[in-house]
Amino acid sequence: MTVDEDSAGQRLDNFLMRHLKGVPKTHIYRIIRSGEVRINKGRASADTRIEAGDVVRLPPVRVSERAADKAEAMASGGIPVPAKDFPVLFEDEAFIAINKPAGVAVHGGSGVTFGVIEQLRMARPNATFLELVHRLDRETSGILLVAKKRSALKNLQDQFRERETGKTYLALVVGQWPANKKVLDKSLHKYLLQGKNGEPGERRVKVVARDDPDAMPSLTLVKVRAHSGTAPGATEPGYSLLEVTIKTGRTHQIRVHLASEGMPIAGDDKYGDFDLNKALAKPDQAVPLKRMFLHAWRFQCRHPTTGKKVELQCELPYDLSQFLVHALPADGA
Repeated sequence: MTVDEDSAGQRLDNFLMRHLKGVPKTHIYRIIRSGEVRINKGRASADTRIEAGDVVRLPPVRVSERAADKAEAMASGGIPVPAKDFPVLFEDEAFIAINKPAGVAVHGGSGVTFGVIEQLRMARPNATFLELVHRLDRETSGILLVAKKRSALKNLQDQFRERETGKTYLALVVGQWPANKKVLDKSLHKYLLQGKNGEPGERRVKVVARDDPDAMPSLTLVKVRAHSGTAPGATEPGYSLLEVTIKTGRTHQIRVHLASEGMPIAGDDKYGDFDLNKALAKPDQAVPLKRMFLHAWRFQCRHPTTGKKVELQCELPYDLSQFLVHALPADGA
């Protein structure tokens, strides 16, 4: 087979996994190691980067349709991957912008059998290329981009890397956020909690000094959209609805930056007020909040093909909008 433009730059193993659906990964690595896979008549390793125009030669690989369908329909652990086409905010030949619901991981791994990308691929079996452009935390809802071409993936990821995209979230914090606190410029550091039997535990992030050897510069812009309400059990009354724009895309950046100011996101189960979260989630609340109040609301970028400005907006999901009406009755924002 000849490598096309959209496949250029991929590792050989990933390229073969996409094209040999239903063939076990162990078999793919076996034929690579044995030298049966050739690129332009030469041997190649699993991590070889393929280029447009390369000719990839494969040994005979037979997979019955039934076996291929079964392999495609199963994730690790033998659990069927459901086909799901998520609400589409924008789509053309280059990429898709979907509205990711809270509670769904963007991809399988780390204890998650499957995520958005696996379900989307199952829902679109004829799609030759579907790859995540960026990530959202599992409990964060809102705009998520999926590339339909490798060239679009590279272009959009370059825009993210060069900070040429605009990403604004809506976050509800407990307390009165000062209107003049508009810039959070705090370095962050990722670490792992201690797991069971000495194994690495969950990932966490904390604010560190700028001169810390592991410090990652992180910049967050905050704009107060509304103040109101009273949170049960809160040390400070009320809530603040914030428009939060990130200039760097660090892991858990918004959650940690807001929590570092003493006003964590309502419902945040990693960096929040755990007692308050329990109180907010109780069924006897007028409108219970059972998840973190963080939503990827607006996104701007240049179209990867035309270069024209693309502006997307995704309104709050029903559960958050209903809680907000209760939390901010004066504004109903």
